[in-house]
Amino acid sequence: MGTKNEMSLTVTTKEVESRIIVLRDQPVLIDADVAELYGVETKRINEAVRNNPQKFPDGYFFVLDDTEKKEVVENFDHLKKLRFSPVVPTAFTERGLYMLATILKSEQAVRTTLAIIDTFAQVRELVRTMESLQTAEDGSAGQKSLLQRTGDILAEVVGRNLSTKSVETEIELNFAVVKIKHKVIRDER
Repeated sequence: MGTKNEMSLTVTTKEVESRIIVLRDQPVLIDADVAELYGVETKRINEAVRNNPQKFPDGYFFVLDDTEKKEVVENFDHLKKLRFSPVVPTAFTERGLYMLATILKSEQAVRTTLAIIDTFAQVRELVRTMESLQTAEDGSAGQKSLLQRTGDILAEVVGRNLSTKSVETEIELNFAVVKIKHKVIRDER
């Protein structure tokens, strides 16, 4: 991915997904990643929060502690640039990201917000479907339907940004463990 100025105006769900990390048991995006996705400087993202405190109550964002910052820098290559930053990063929850969308108004901000909403919606749907699979009766029509839906969601998330001729998804249920096989046949152009 290029610099902020070189980044394309279209942000894909794959780009958003690749930046989601889990901190404090919830999926979040770090302010530096949010800024890059929105095509602005990180200080502009944090400035939006400072200037609109009523829009960012508890649960919308949090400031990483030193241990979390160290963990993020060590475990996520794209965040290694934060290692020597004197500023402690901010993590935005899904709700905080939606609220940022009400403040940032550029064309890229709108596209980025749509990609973020789509990504989080797909993740939630996948989790709900997987949870329902745990209680579905083995071999039932409901179980088969849930397995098919899980495969469809995965095919959509994984395959959306690939040029494909067809997508084949095979799902097996082995002793309460879901095994998912995703086969993509690329379109030869």
